[in-house]
Amino acid sequence: MSKRIVGAFFALSLLAASAACAQDLLIGQAAALTNPATSANAKGIQTGFEVYFKYTNERGGVGGRPVKLVSKDDDLTPGKMLSITKEYIADKNILALAGFVNTGGITDVSKSNILGNSGIALIAPLQGDKSIVTAANFFPFRSGYPDEVSALVKEAAFTQKKRVAIVFWNITFGPAMKKLVEDDSKTQGLNVVAYVPIDAKPEAQGKFAQVMKDAVAAVVKEKPDAVIMLISGKYALEFVKGIKSSPSADAQLYAMSIVPPGDVVKVVGDDKARGLVIAQSVPFPFSPVLPIVSEYQKVMKQYAPNEPLSFSTLEGFIGGKITVEALKRAGPNPTRAKVLKALTSMGELNLGGVYVNYNSQARKGWGTVDLTVIGPGGKLLR
Repeated sequence: MSKRIVGAFFALSLLAASAACAQDLLIGQAAALTNPATSANAKGIQTGFEVYFKYTNERGGVGGRPVKLVSKDDDLTPGKMLSITKEYIADKNILALAGFVNTGGITDVSKSNILGNSGIALIAPLQGDKSIVTAANFFPFRSGYPDEVSALVKEAAFTQKKRVAIVFWNITFGPAMKKLVEDDSKTQGLNVVAYVPIDAKPEAQGKFAQVMKDAVAAVVKEKPDAVIMLISGKYALEFVKGIKSSPSADAQLYAMSIVPPGDVVKVVGDDKARGLVIAQSVPFPFSPVLPIVSEYQKVMKQYAPNEPLSFSTLEGFIGGKITVEALKRAGPNPTRAKVLKALTSMGELNLGGVYVNYNSQARKGWGTVDLTVIGPGGKLLR
């Protein structure tokens, strides 16, 4: 073989190796990106992941390879998240899953044990319910909806609310959280005067406006001094709008973390939004007290200057950080098995003043719930 042929062969080998090194490290996301009930949170989490990956990639990626988020929309359609998960599993280029948004879909994935059977990890889904995220290969960050709801019930009892109404979805997390309120209210001595279901199948069969009007009327009829909302998206916004224009306008409103405070302010205005209490399952993104929040604010300003700071973008950002750390620990040629092993053996990881702890016995996320309130000028306060 001539030196010229050998040289050409060597050059081609280098090119092939370079191409292999440059191949994207793909992470699959399934989320209800377009359904109005969840789109704000789903898009925020997507943005947070993408911003952290951009930040990582401009610093050489992981082992010289860029990290890329692949997102597919399940639109809250029953069974679709599970189908998307199967599609990702069939694609051997997908090294891990992350940032799933849709409680019903995540529950399906958990019950199916498809992650355990396929040997692929799911990192930082928008879910922290222990009955869901203790399934094989779930690696949660946020606290669970039950933690949030219990904190809201406790707060209502502590502030001596006398007549409390509960509005809840008849799908996804709604029924389970209603049952939790029933149990917790007995323990806390909270007087619940009504449980008002809200039909969300799908878009209340084209009768969204009437469904919301009926829900507000049912609550007002009970003359509550407080309302706990187990709903999100446009349903929560429309309910707040309706109740604030009713005889029960002075009732204290409590919401779960999936209700974006900025959207509430936009819909009802600063004055009417003021006083709304919102439980939070991720750290406070607006004050750089924690190192992770300081890092998040700096990176968001650089890579997404027009994107407002939010709990959902911070949640995605932190999920992205966990993902990149797992890829780094997986070694120079990450595989699904190596990423999963890296996560399972990660132990306590300091993300910047907040911690996760993953090992073969347990996978623990942040585990804290903060209560925030919309203050003057629409500013969210702790």
